[in-house]
Amino acid sequence: MNALDARELLQLAIWVCLMTSAPVVVATMTVGLVVAIFQALTQIQEVTLTFVPKIVLVLVMLVVTAPFMGSQIGVFAQVVYSRIDKAR
Repeated sequence: MNALDARELLQLAIWVCLMTSAPVVVATMTVGLVVAIFQALTQIQEVTLTFVPKIVLVLVMLVVTAPFMGSQIGVFAQVVYSRIDKAR
């Protein structure tokens, strides 16, 4: 394996990390923004109001997007294993 192969694998790994985490992060940011606007409009400054919806949403999103995440990680693992097999 040369430096170009290592760079390609690193780039693919970063891309897979971004793709698998994006649905959860975007949904959590959206809910956080909605809760922040709600708190600003109503002047309710309850700490649990910010955390509970986000925690519930993260758990729901992880359950919903788990097959997508698993398939993306599986494809990445196959690419890595095929590169290892070619190197031998």
